[in-house]
Amino acid sequence: MYYSVNWTKTLYFNFKKFPYSIAKQLPVFFYGNVKFTSITGKIEIKGAIKKGMIGFGQPYEMNTLHKGIAEINILGTLVFTGHVQFGKDYFIYVGENGYCEFGHMASLASNAKLICVERIVFGNYARFGSESQIMDTNFHQMMDTQTGEKFKMTAPVLIGNYNYASSRVTALQGTKTPDFCTIASNSLCNTDYTSYGSNILIGGIPAKFIKDSISRDWEGEKAALDNYMLV
Repeated sequence: MYYSVNWTKTLYFNFKKFPYSIAKQLPVFFYGNVKFTSITGKIEIKGAIKKGMIGFGQPYEMNTLHKGIAEINILGTLVFTGHVQFGKDYFIYVGENGYCEFGHMASLASNAKLICVERIVFGNYARFGSESQIMDTNFHQMMDTQTGEKFKMTAPVLIGNYNYASSRVTALQGTKTPDFCTIASNSLCNTDYTSYGSNILIGGIPAKFIKDSISRDWEGEKAALDNYMLV
């Protein structure tokens, strides 16, 4: 894995964004090509600092090639509370007033898109599959054409602990998931699902409650995930 690290971007990012005592430990690794559109925002790591604990473009999936289209644009606040993985060819945008937080072992797989202008929080082991989209805004002002009422453009996205979202999942503004939630492939989440309790399966367009008393075998997989994912 060390052979695929983009050391130029890795060294620049760490020494640009962290105090020397943290930067010299190289907590953030970049793999493959990446464009720094902006990194003027605040980057914070809460907890013990480990080398390579946050991997952008980390090669942990079956696909081995980068398209070279990874891009980060961090104007607001980006917080990590533990080890975090991003797959290949990601797009990360945190606006000036945005706050985005990743829990320990949260991840976004290849070709994922994250757009945060208000607030997005991922719990511990909140893991999203390839081509997922997490956005807390609809970008354009919508209105009621009869009353003239303008609808709010943004709302926080809050992803619970031990969530597994399969490939091509979209989580839009207002999405809230409970702990131990599984999201089926190609689903579109756009509401609060916490009233269904934990250990649930949701899916569809828009996503609906499908089944309770179901979960990924986290206890059986945690050790394997930690051994495979941690640098």
